[in-house]
Amino acid sequence: MGKPDLDEKLLQKLVKALDDYGLTEIEVGEGRHRLRISRAHTAAPAAAAPAPAVVAAQPVAGAAPASEDAAKAHPGAVTSPMVGTVYIAPEPGAAPFVKVGDMVKVGDPLLLIEAMKTMNPIRAPRAGKITQVLVTNAAPVEYGEVLLIIE
Repeated sequence: MGKPDLDEKLLQKLVKALDDYGLTEIEVGEGRHRLRISRAHTAAPAAAAPAPAVVAAQPVAGAAPASEDAAKAHPGAVTSPMVGTVYIAPEPGAAPFVKVGDMVKVGDPLLLIEAMKTMNPIRAPRAGKITQVLVTNAAPVEYGEVLLIIE
């Protein structure tokens, strides 16, 4: 079996995607051929799961705590598109992607959800101000669970 020709421009785009989306691994395939690019963390390797970042997400001080139903009904609710583990920072010890009070634009990275050992970026579906972060780092999340509120 011969080796497939590597498209250098594709390779550069994939490496750029790692940086742009805060990913640690990306995999593409065509036919029987697959290419996986992964970047090692600068922190010590974890045994089974990434170590949680020390940053804890908190709801806005002074804001009334939203019940799950009220948060889900909010027009700025950002919900989880999958079951997995949520990470609020790109790697352990790093600053969170967003915090309460931050202004975001459509497409800005908000969180990562790890599902089946793949980091999936969650991007802002709308522009606005982060008013509540309803998840904590390294917490399990369910499909449809409200992650944060953008107003």
